[in-house]
Amino acid sequence: MTAIHHYIKVYRKEPAYTAFTPYRICPIGAHSDHQLGKITGLAIDKGIHIAYGPKQNGVIEITSLQFPKRAQWHVSSTPETKQNDWADHLRGATIALSRRYPLRMGLCAIIDGELPIGGLSSSAAVIITFLNALCKLNHITLIPSELIEISKEAENQYVGVSCGKLDQSCEVYCQKDHLLYMDMKDDTYELIPMSPQMKPYEIAIFFSGLERSLASSKFNMRVDECRAAAYALKALSGAEYGKFEETNLRDVPYQSYLQYRDRLPENWAKRAEHWYTEYARVEKGAEAWKKGDIEAFGQLSFASGRSSIDNWETGSPELVKLYEIMTQTDGIYGGRFSGAGFKGCCMSLIDPAFEAKILEKVEKEYLSCFPKLKGRYSAHICHSADGVKL
Repeated sequence: MTAIHHYIKVYRKEPAYTAFTPYRICPIGAHSDHQLGKITGLAIDKGIHIAYGPKQNGVIEITSLQFPKRAQWHVSSTPETKQNDWADHLRGATIALSRRYPLRMGLCAIIDGELPIGGLSSSAAVIITFLNALCKLNHITLIPSELIEISKEAENQYVGVSCGKLDQSCEVYCQKDHLLYMDMKDDTYELIPMSPQMKPYEIAIFFSGLERSLASSKFNMRVDECRAAAYALKALSGAEYGKFEETNLRDVPYQSYLQYRDRLPENWAKRAEHWYTEYARVEKGAEAWKKGDIEAFGQLSFASGRSSIDNWETGSPELVKLYEIMTQTDGIYGGRFSGAGFKGCCMSLIDPAFEAKILEKVEKEYLSCFPKLKGRYSAHICHSADGVKL
């Protein structure tokens, strides 16, 4: 493992411990969790590795092999505001954990991600991996729901990203060969096993080659547009409404949306249209998975991707092209953008018998449109996996 090798190189000794957190994909249910919708998810057999050891003086000293500069802070004096570097997620996690449990032990660590950054919930995976290590050294035992909540708090309150619990829940609850089907309103979930009748599948990840996008700042705006739509629909229908930040589309009946959507600003109506139709797609997708109908499940994932383009209005030209190529490629059951949808990658469920042809066709057609991304575009075949081991 690369993280172990670098740890030995830097600290001239073996790490005391190692840990791993998988990345996740969300075939259906994207942009739904922050409005208390339903989601589906699969953890994959690629993710974040950490090699680490204790530091008795309480200092956290951590290096990522994906970013320059080592980060340092103390468990009892973490900067209260973000420092605008890659380690802000971990500073936020340190503060969120310290609000609940006393921290005395620090750590020295090397973190390594197996795939390119963007679209696979790498930030949540890094936070969970780090928390796992920090808890072990401080003799703290978190239950899964605590780990999810602390991780989400780090992103919401410290980093300032208005995400829900989708990423963290997939990375904690998922089991190999099972689909996570979860209701974000009450955190209830079901792990639906792969049916004996289901055709075999693999998970293909296509990285666009885009690492940065000015549009990424629009994620929080989309969340606010959903809340604004919900707030307006409550007012129009005569329902009670309270604080804006506590308003969710899940609180608004679908019939109210149908009755008053024409009175919403266009963008608010589009965001709501995606949310309500995605909610229905998730429920249909769970039934298709139970029946072993991966073709029907895949078509719902494609429909989710189309709604993300038309109604959620995410997707760079590069990602949209990748999505369109996938819809026209034999052997791909379904797929969509993965992550916030402004950069990063597309995920797809594919028939293993078509793997070589799929990889060749997608790369050829994509790079013919964006030749400058040759050497930066990449494709990876993954499989479902268990969530993090606490």
